[in-house]
Amino acid sequence: MGYEIDFLPVGEESKSGDAITLRFGDLHGHRDNQIVVVVDGGFASTGEKVVEHVRTHYGTDRVDLAVLTHPDSDHANGLKVVVEEMDVKRLWMHRPWLMEESLRAVAKSKVPTRADLDDRFERALSNAYELDEIAEGKGIPVDDPFTGMQIGGDAFGGTLYVVGPSWEYYASLIPQFGQTVSRSSGLLEGIKRAAASVAETFGIETLSDDDCKTSASNNSSAVLLLSVGGRHMLLTADAGIEALTNVADVLDAQPWYSTDNLRFVQVPHHGSRRNVGPTILDRLLGPKQAEESFRRRAFVSAAVNGEPKHPSRRVTNAFRRRGSPVVATQGESICHFHDAPARAGWGPANALPFYSTVEDVDD
Repeated sequence: MGYEIDFLPVGEESKSGDAITLRFGDLHGHRDNQIVVVVDGGFASTGEKVVEHVRTHYGTDRVDLAVLTHPDSDHANGLKVVVEEMDVKRLWMHRPWLMEESLRAVAKSKVPTRADLDDRFERALSNAYELDEIAEGKGIPVDDPFTGMQIGGDAFGGTLYVVGPSWEYYASLIPQFGQTVSRSSGLLEGIKRAAASVAETFGIETLSDDDCKTSASNNSSAVLLLSVGGRHMLLTADAGIEALTNVADVLDAQPWYSTDNLRFVQVPHHGSRRNVGPTILDRLLGPKQAEESFRRRAFVSAAVNGEPKHPSRRVTNAFRRRGSPVVATQGESICHFHDAPARAGWGPANALPFYSTVEDVDD
C-alpha cells in the first residue's frame, strides 16, 4: 500500500496559501481501493488547478473527503470550486455558528457575535458559511473535525486521523476569534528589527520560543496525521505552538506512533517564525542533530515572492537541524510519495539550503 501527498502552488506574488491533495491505498489498483482527499484549496484562482490535478494524476472525479482546516480565504475559497465541480463524498470543516449554545456553556467570556469580529475574520466565517451552503445544496455530509475522527482503515492499508484540535480546545479559542495578535514592542525590538540579518551556524540556532504569537483562528486549524504501513505524515495547516503542543500530547499517547517513523511534515503557516520554536520542534521532530542527517522530508506552501517571511530562514534552518530539509512550492507543484505510480515529467525536488545568515524582520 502506498500514498501520494501533493502540494500545489498558491500565490503568484507574496501571498501564500494551502492547496493539498493526497491519496492512499493500493495506488496501482482499482480506484475503489484508494482514499482521495483534498485538504484546503488555496484562493479561488487555485480551485480549478486542484480539480485538474486530481483528475489528471489520480484519474478520478470522486473525492472521498474534502477538509477545510480553517476558514481563511487562502485555504477556503479554492475548496468551494472543488466541492462545486467534483463528486465530493464528505466534507470536514468547523462550523462555530452551529455550536453557540454549547460554547456559551464552556466559554470563560462571552461568545463573540459577528459585530464583535474584525472585518478579516468576519469574511473568513463567510467563506466557511458559503462552503457549508454549497455542501448542503449538493447533499454532502459535513462533520466538524475534532481529535479522534478518522477515515480509511485496514482495507486501505492506512488511516487519516484528526489529531487536533479537541472540541474543548476549539471551544476555548472561540471567544478570541477576530482579536488582533499583539506583537512585542519597545526599544530592544526596534533595534533588533533594524538589523537586516543575523548569522547562524548548524550548531547555533536563533529561532526562539519567546516571540511566537498565533491567532486563535490559526490555532483552530485541523491538524491531520496520515499513517500508512507504519509511515507517518503530519499536516499542520496554520497551527501555532499552543495548538501543536496539544497535537504532540495526542501523538505521544499513541502506542503505535513514533517520531522515528515520521517520514513527512508540513511546515506550519507557510514557514512563519511566529508558529514554531525549538521546544515544539524538538517534540515533533526530535532533537537537533550533531551533524546533518536527513530523516524525513518537510514541505512548505510558500508564494513565489513570499520571502523573507514565507518561509523564514530561521524556520527552515531549524527543520534542517532536526533532520527535516524543507522543500518549498514557490510556484511549483511538489509531491511526496511511497509505492505510487511514476509520473511522466516529474523529477526530484530540491530542498532549500542551510542559510548562514537569516532574516531579522518582524512578521
